[in-house]
Amino acid sequence: MLLLLALGAGWWLRPRLVPGSPVAATTSAAAAPGRFPERMRGVSWVGTDSVSSLDMAPLTRAGVSWIAQTPFGWQAGAATPAVRLSIGKGNRHYWGESDAGLIATAQRAREQGIRTLLKPHLWLRGGGGTWPGDVKMTSEADWQAWFASYSTFILHYARLAESAQLDGLCIGTELAQTVSHEAEWRALIKQIRQAYHGPLTYAANWSGEFEQVGFWDALDFIGVQAYFPLSTTERPTKKALLVAWREPLRRLEAVQKKYGKPLVFTEIGYKTTPDAAVEPWAWPNHLDVLTPPDEATQAACYAAMFETFWPRPWFGGLFIWKWYPALQPDGPARRHLDFTPQHKPAEHIMAEWFRK
Repeated sequence: MLLLLALGAGWWLRPRLVPGSPVAATTSAAAAPGRFPERMRGVSWVGTDSVSSLDMAPLTRAGVSWIAQTPFGWQAGAATPAVRLSIGKGNRHYWGESDAGLIATAQRAREQGIRTLLKPHLWLRGGGGTWPGDVKMTSEADWQAWFASYSTFILHYARLAESAQLDGLCIGTELAQTVSHEAEWRALIKQIRQAYHGPLTYAANWSGEFEQVGFWDALDFIGVQAYFPLSTTERPTKKALLVAWREPLRRLEAVQKKYGKPLVFTEIGYKTTPDAAVEPWAWPNHLDVLTPPDEATQAACYAAMFETFWPRPWFGGLFIWKWYPALQPDGPARRHLDFTPQHKPAEHIMAEWFRK
């Protein structure tokens, strides 16, 4: 069922469709001017060394209609004005993050009526930085060099998304120190529009970056990496989590109202640990494998999040972090503790809301 909302034209610029697919059946309504297409019911896909239609079956059973694929670019340090594409000889990465793997995975997904958001990330190799939010140049010349290098990186994926008919492109992820360079981002968006004719977003960090981005109007929807801290204690109740969401909800609604764009959680997820709501962005450490998993807390986090946002007419959907192809119920303890909802009560909650 489509959620048809008059939130402004331009978000669904050119649907990527396979004739006869479930997605194709929604074309006329989704593409209608001024209408909002089907809400994004997504998961963040983990690239591996192969993909088959069998890997997609659990997604369709869970009501998933989108996957986000994440190739990486590499940067030597936070102040190093050069981004290296992870392609070509001598570059080590999963096949699923290569151009060929991205295209093949999207094709397998499309056969099941599942759309693809291409969401490239940067990986910092040290040198004073540990995540993309640390990227910050020390001179104007280095800023210009960085934007030139990053443009080469992201335009590669814009052309790939166009040639493979992918359904959406995220032009950057959590590059918080760069968004004040609005003119450079706007110029880059114009270049990307020339290469790729599908919908665009940017994935801004929860901690305030999403409120600092000044170029949301140039994109098709607002993307937020929604790892908001919701508790200071372990094992919060769903009731407490619902209360904790009120302030982030207020901030998100303010940005959405200002720009009049659908707002999508480009990432959201919770570990299977008692402290899942304390620092939701933090990965389990090696000592966490000694801790019994806490599926009830993870499930409460999912329930509170869906109850808070799914009824909001401006909410464009979300991508759950993350989904491992072919993960078995008796997989490694680290997998059981980490962010995936697979084979846990959280997956049932996700599926229930996705099927609404």
